[in-house]
Amino acid sequence: MDSSEKINNPADISVIVIYFVVVLAVGLWAMLSTNRGTVGGFFLAGRSMVWWPIGASLFASNIGSGHFVGLAGTGAAAGIATGGFEWNALIFVVVLGWLFVPIYIKAGVVTMPEYLKKRFGGRRIQMYLSVLSLLLYIFTKISADIFSGAIFIQIAMGLNLYLAIIILLGITGLYTITGGLAAVIYTDTLQTIIMLVGSIILTGFAFAEVGGYEAFMEKYMQAIPSNISYGNITIDPKCYTPRADSFHIFRDPITGDLPWPGLTIGLSILALWYWCTDQVIVQRCLSAKNMSHVKAGCITCGYLKLLPMFLMVMPGMISRILYTDTVACVVPSECEKYCGTKVGCSNVAYPKMVVDLMPNGLRGLMLSVMLASLMSSLTSIFNSASTLFTMDIYTKIRTRASERELMLAGRLFILALIGISIAWVPVVQSAQSGQLFDYIQSITSYLGPPIAAVFLLAIFCKRVNEEGAFWGLVIGLAIGLSRMIAEFAYGTGSCVNPSNCPKIICGIHYLYFAIILFGISTIIILGVSLITKPIPDVHLYRLCWSLRNSKEERIDLDANEKIEEPESNDDVSGDEEQGCCKKAYNWFCGLNQKKGPKLSKEEQEAIEKKLTDTSEKPIWRNVVNINGIILLTVAVFCHAFFA
Repeated sequence: MDSSEKINNPADISVIVIYFVVVLAVGLWAMLSTNRGTVGGFFLAGRSMVWWPIGASLFASNIGSGHFVGLAGTGAAAGIATGGFEWNALIFVVVLGWLFVPIYIKAGVVTMPEYLKKRFGGRRIQMYLSVLSLLLYIFTKISADIFSGAIFIQIAMGLNLYLAIIILLGITGLYTITGGLAAVIYTDTLQTIIMLVGSIILTGFAFAEVGGYEAFMEKYMQAIPSNISYGNITIDPKCYTPRADSFHIFRDPITGDLPWPGLTIGLSILALWYWCTDQVIVQRCLSAKNMSHVKAGCITCGYLKLLPMFLMVMPGMISRILYTDTVACVVPSECEKYCGTKVGCSNVAYPKMVVDLMPNGLRGLMLSVMLASLMSSLTSIFNSASTLFTMDIYTKIRTRASERELMLAGRLFILALIGISIAWVPVVQSAQSGQLFDYIQSITSYLGPPIAAVFLLAIFCKRVNEEGAFWGLVIGLAIGLSRMIAEFAYGTGSCVNPSNCPKIICGIHYLYFAIILFGISTIIILGVSLITKPIPDVHLYRLCWSLRNSKEERIDLDANEKIEEPESNDDVSGDEEQGCCKKAYNWFCGLNQKKGPKLSKEEQEAIEKKLTDTSEKPIWRNVVNINGIILLTVAVFCHAFFA
């Protein structure tokens, strides 16, 4: 297929141009209307967000273009079970809003490692977690998103891959670096709306093309590629016939590709790590006005998470019906001809449908949707990664950095991240085994469970102490890395050429591996904690669940290393002697916003109290609680209906 002539009609191009103009306008508006000259303003949107942008932003930063490409691709290859990954989140957004965020707010923290530092004391856990989170961002989120966005642009525009990526990252970086979290949250909201509208239209076209839901179920089971042998080798039928359990979420615990115990328990562990302890997600919640807004935002996100099954997984399956030979190809040479990789072409399921099914104008809209989802997850990750770097790593290197220096460090770090991301693209491109989504999930299940165990126990078991948590994290990481390195060394293989990794290492399904790893980490954390001495309650007030309502004053474990206030010598120069360039630069980075008068100790304490307040008005509390219960019922119903 010659793809370079796909998007060159005026309708599509003008839609894309209008889209980018609107996004930049929203970004600029957010930049001008919020306070981003302080650390709290740039990184937490000044604690002023209401529920609907939070819900939309949680959804948008979770659904990247990796989801469009990955969910649709795995759907095309294996049926609806991948939708279970999305529905699992319905339960965990409730856990996040009701159990985790209240503790984080009472602890008064900006980043997740900072919470662990308050809870356990010491520096090593905080550093370990900051560095590991940054690595996970680069290897799973950033690279997968950039890669899938690039597949799209390549199929649609025939642009050079790297050129496309550099333009994209340029625009994305521009408004994250200048606008901080408020700009990110507002542009996310806009992009969620565009994403939903575009993908709903495409789903409509797809079902119309197939002839409705009944016909879809029937035709999917018959979508078998025409070319199934090469040379004198005939490929095993199980490699290209749709699975008999394609329309079931819960699959056989031993032979299934997503076994049901793994999908219920193993996936819950990954969801706990992702939804309740991940910087990107929690940071959105911490920027809310008050607790009711947090909960309402989580519920909004939960309802939105019902949609990917119908807007991404099923269209991916329809794509297999419409373009069977391309999407379901099994012969390595054929696959290479269609999409440049021997392992399989399920990744092109969604982009191919956009380019072939949509009319002019709408095609441009869908391309902007893909760019939107790509950019929104990247901006979220850039902002959160720079928060982690500035607050947890940089302040250790420069203990007395001024606020201005911290803001600059954060912005420079985003630039460095962009550089690393571009350098990482060829690696992802060569490793594009047909299963992008599986790659992300499996890396997560090798590195995530120990972190989930530490956070869960830190909040719900006050007996756990620093030694236990540290050794649990370190040994858990060692076990996870050994499996991950083995898998990378042997390759994951495909159905036609399976990899020859020893069964004892790679034979365990990655979701089962997550359960085992979580178990081992928990045992180590509890074991080591019980043989070492406990942390006195005076350090734990309002840091764990059993002491969440205590009124006593907490003596922080890190109290003795409180940094004395940096002397602010950077606002001595009056406005008179600033040149035009300097003024423009300061305005661009939000550094010129006037400093408020020095606050007295009482005022400082009143502000602290307001920031760590989790009280709710009874009427709104009841509204969000009822909604939370409804959401959980919906989650159970969906699982049961498609089980």
